[in-house]
Amino acid sequence: MTNDYSSNTVTPVERAITETVQHDTEPAAAVVPFRRRLRRGFWHVCARLSTLGWVVLLAVAKVIGRRRRPISSQGCNILLTGRFDSANWIRNHLGPLAASEGCAHVWMVSTNPVPAVPKVTPIYPPQWMVRVIGATQARLLTFAWATLCRRPDWVGGFYLVANGIVAALVARLVGARSMYFCVGGPAEVLDGGCHSKDNITGRMETPDAVVESRLLKIVGTFDTIITMGTKAVTFFREKGVHTAFHVVSGGIDPSQFQRATESPRYDLILTGRLVEIKRIDVLLHAVKIAAERVPGIKAVIVGDGPLRDSLQALSADLHIDGHVSFLGRQDDVATWLRRSKVFALTSDSEGLSLSMMEAMMCGLPAIVSDVGDLGDLVDDGVNGYLVPRRSPEVFAERIVELLTDKRKQKSFSEAAHNAAMRYETDATIQRWDRILAELTQS
Repeated sequence: MTNDYSSNTVTPVERAITETVQHDTEPAAAVVPFRRRLRRGFWHVCARLSTLGWVVLLAVAKVIGRRRRPISSQGCNILLTGRFDSANWIRNHLGPLAASEGCAHVWMVSTNPVPAVPKVTPIYPPQWMVRVIGATQARLLTFAWATLCRRPDWVGGFYLVANGIVAALVARLVGARSMYFCVGGPAEVLDGGCHSKDNITGRMETPDAVVESRLLKIVGTFDTIITMGTKAVTFFREKGVHTAFHVVSGGIDPSQFQRATESPRYDLILTGRLVEIKRIDVLLHAVKIAAERVPGIKAVIVGDGPLRDSLQALSADLHIDGHVSFLGRQDDVATWLRRSKVFALTSDSEGLSLSMMEAMMCGLPAIVSDVGDLGDLVDDGVNGYLVPRRSPEVFAERIVELLTDKRKQKSFSEAAHNAAMRYETDATIQRWDRILAELTQS
C-alpha cells in the first residue's frame, strides 16, 4: 500500500470519465526491477493471446451457433454467473431482476452461498471440481454446462473477464441472448483492463492498447449491457460501442435500511472489503487530522480483507487506534449504519456503490471520492461531499464540517435519504420491467 495522496487535475469531459481508473505511475527516474518488467511482459503476452483467442472464438460461435429462439410470453429464463463476497450484494442485484414481471426464473452459478430469493435457483460446481481445477475455472465450466443443458433465453456475467466473455460465447452457441453486467465501470476495459484486479489483464500493470481494442470489440458483441451508473455508458459510447445500454445499480430494501430512531454512537462509518482499491489508509489519515478538531471522534470500519492487519498496524502507528474500530465482516450492516452519523468512502475506483446507497437510505450523508458513478447519487454540498481522491486533508475538513454543524448534518441526512429512495427495490423492479419488455420485443 502506498502513501501517495496526490490527486490528478482533470478536464471537464474526457478526463472526468476516466478519473476513476487513473493509475499510479512510477516517477520518471524510478528504475523498475528487471523481474517485475519481465513479469509484466509475460502477462502482456498472455493477455494479448487470450483476447485474440476470445475474439476468434466469438466469431466462430456466431457462425456455428444455434438460431435464436423466441421468448415465451410467460417471461424469460436467465442464467447468470459472477464472483461475490457478499450475500447482500447478490440479493440487491438478483432480487429486483427476479421479481420483474418479465422474468420467469433466474439461475445463479456461484461458488459462494446464494441467499434465498424468490424465483432464483443457485447452481454450485461440484466440490471435487473446485479442488482439482480451482474455484473460478470450476464455476465457469459449470456455468457453460448449465447453459448447454437448460437453454435459457438470456445468459449473463458480472464483470467482463472472464464471466462476461464466457457468457457471450455460450450464448451464441445455444441461441440465447447475451448480457454483461459492467460492475467495475470503465476500469474493466480502459488501457486493456490493467487497472482491474484479480484477472489476467490486471496482472499486466501497465496499459496495452491492443488488449483494450480487443476488449472493446468483445463488449460490442453483447446484446445488452447493464451498467451501475452513467459514466460507464458515456465511456463505451465514446469508444464506439453501440450496443444497448441500461443503467441498473441494484435495489435497496427500505424496510431493512431504515433511518435511526435513536442517537448514533459513532461519528463515521465505512463499509467494504479491506483491499487496495478502497484506499482505507486515506480514511485513517483523515481521521488522524480530524481528531485534532474533534478529539472524541469515533469511526468504525465494517468489512474484512487481506489488508486488515496492515491497516490496523497503520492505525496504531498514527495513534488513532482509540478512535477507529475494525469490526470485521458483519451480517447485519444496517444496524451499524443506523448507529453512525456519516458515511465515508475513500476508493480510487467505484461504480455506483451499493454500500453508499444503503448508508444514504439510512439517512447518512456521504463523504466520498469523486470517482466513477458516485456523483450519480451524491449531490455535492446537498446530501454529501465529493472529494478529490487521495485527499485526506479534504476528507478531514468535510468530516469535521458535518460533525460540528448539527443543522447541516440534519439537512444532509434528509436529502441523502430522499435521494437514495430512487434506488429502492420497487423502483428497481419497475426499471427491470421496462428493460425486459424492451429486450423481449427486440
